[in-house]
Amino acid sequence: MMTRDSFGPHLRLVGMALLWGASWPAGRVIAQNMPPLAAASLRFVLAVMVLLPWMYCAGGFAGLKGWSARRWLGMGAAGATGVFGYASFFLLGLQHVPAGKAALVITLNPVVTLLLAVWLFRERINRVIASGMLLAALGAVVVISHGRPLEILQGAVGTGEALILGCVACWVSYTLIGRWLLTGVDALSATAVTSTVGAVLLLAASLVVEGPAGLAAALHGTWQAWMALLFLAFGATALAYAWYFDGVKALGAGAASGYITLVPVIGVVFSALLLGEEIDASMLVGGAMAVAGTVVMNWGRRPAAAALSTRRVAG
Repeated sequence: MMTRDSFGPHLRLVGMALLWGASWPAGRVIAQNMPPLAAASLRFVLAVMVLLPWMYCAGGFAGLKGWSARRWLGMGAAGATGVFGYASFFLLGLQHVPAGKAALVITLNPVVTLLLAVWLFRERINRVIASGMLLAALGAVVVISHGRPLEILQGAVGTGEALILGCVACWVSYTLIGRWLLTGVDALSATAVTSTVGAVLLLAASLVVEGPAGLAAALHGTWQAWMALLFLAFGATALAYAWYFDGVKALGAGAASGYITLVPVIGVVFSALLLGEEIDASMLVGGAMAVAGTVVMNWGRRPAAAALSTRRVAG
């Protein structure tokens, strides 16, 4: 029976999925109206302005004194991948592809995350999980290739799709690094520190690549772009990242990533409703395959988890 305490991480992960699903059309609005690196840096600077005071009020600063050099190195790596890398690829990719399609590509996240979690953390896998992983991967391939999967073998992947695949690589790294370094670290502190690292890296990259004019252009962006940016900063970053880290800590990397199944569906729906984006046949077929595959993956995890729990009780 699921208690109130055990239900909490699941509910927060659903909220995370809603916020991240809505982040795709928001990101598309920003990418079309602001320089991407400048906008990404402003997003995380604003988020840190909330996260650091929140962390201070929660007493998180006192715990930083006991962090080892290895933990700080891990935090830096998480900030460089999950914040700097992901945010950069996110807005650069959305300059080239519709938000709904980009959201479907990230169905590869749980597949790649679980594959590496099996190898690195010995998470369990069975035939059902493997079948779901294969189905999800094939669905993502259909979406990326516009319904012509064989063309991927010939290198026919667009610039936007390649950049969104960069998001996948960064997010998988971020999740697995988070799994490694979260022991003894609360979700809020991890989110605040990695966001601060990412904000500094993004700001430096913006000044080097786009120059001061990039930040000036972002600051003078349209009100629609600024509303989207504020949503990304405070909703899809400050709150959703904390909820995601909490889920990784409570449920494990593979299980928490499974909730990203909801993100592409929400992203496609919001993109169609808010931006009027069309949903073509390859998105419908590939998206359905990808989402079904991740659902099968999560369903297949239940017998393994139950068996492990039984053995622990018996032991």
